[in-house]
Amino acid sequence: MTDLDPYLASFDAEPGYLDWAAFGPLSPAVRSEAQGDTELLGTGRRTSIQLVADHVREARELVAELLGAQADQVVLQPSTTYGLMHAVYGLAGGLLLSRAEFPSLTVAAARASDALGSLQLQWVDPVGGFMSPDAVRSAVTDETRAVAVSLVDFRTGYRTDLTALREVIGDRLLIVDAVQGFGMIEADYAAADVVCGHGYKWLRAGRGTGFAWFGERALARIAPVLSGFRGVDGDLPLDTVPAPSASAQAFSVSGPDTLAAARLATALREIADAGVRSIESVLADRAADVMFFADRYGIPVVTPRDPGRRAGIVTLEPEPRDAAALAASLANHGLTVTARGGRIRVSPHVGTGADTLRLFGDALAAFSSARVW
Repeated sequence: MTDLDPYLASFDAEPGYLDWAAFGPLSPAVRSEAQGDTELLGTGRRTSIQLVADHVREARELVAELLGAQADQVVLQPSTTYGLMHAVYGLAGGLLLSRAEFPSLTVAAARASDALGSLQLQWVDPVGGFMSPDAVRSAVTDETRAVAVSLVDFRTGYRTDLTALREVIGDRLLIVDAVQGFGMIEADYAAADVVCGHGYKWLRAGRGTGFAWFGERALARIAPVLSGFRGVDGDLPLDTVPAPSASAQAFSVSGPDTLAAARLATALREIADAGVRSIESVLADRAADVMFFADRYGIPVVTPRDPGRRAGIVTLEPEPRDAAALAASLANHGLTVTARGGRIRVSPHVGTGADTLRLFGDALAAFSSARVW
């Protein structure tokens, strides 16, 4: 048995689930931990409450371990969006980002710019929606102070080269939305300054399990605008308003959800035990399986073919007249995917089994046989 085998065996969702980029059904270990900790919080014993609260420390340390960072640079958040808001609201100057980014980033950036007036948005419309190093190089200006990107694009599955982006942007801040890749692929997180993520998709930890990492440059250059009473050092501040913490704790509003922290810590421990490199290898194979069936039945794929430029998302782009029929065939065969804007986003996980892939192939075959050429 390899270290990956227990992780693979933990996938117990019903056959047909190919929508991990939208929501990850909770793992058995996460469900068990949540149930046990809920009972502990029902006892009213201080020791039990403290035992559950210690998951906050554990989760921060595990996020830091997977990032190759320090735990005091990690702060738990309710979601990716909260972390991104902390980052962009504290910026001044030009922020470069794609119009095609997930709304967590675009809406937060627009709201910050409108409210504060100190942030100037530099919109990019990259070819194919890929925020490649070349796309950033052609758009960055002397006024650019930060660049914001997704580690894995939610529409196309394109995987950003953080190392190359760092070389392009110099010492400007690099803010990364990592929700579609964290824990699933290895990345050069040291090239980034802010990394935000959430455990409710690929990590299988449920909602409320967000986190954010702020590196040294980010801590020095981003003001903790949305900083609450938990964003200070020491005990509860009474009769005084101390300065924000010098650590990532400054980017806190209130106390973290300890049950969410327990779910996140449990999910991250499973990933750490399995190994991100091993997970990435199997995930690349599952994505390749999806591409195989798409190619077999002549359905165009917009996701990069190079495993180094993708993760678990495979986006299909049938002819406009065929999109609804393809989505219907997939649904009729018991498959769960995301259909949006004429595209079909298929997102398998490492535990996606042969039965699900067989259903996928059958759905594409049925669609292909009924298609009018």
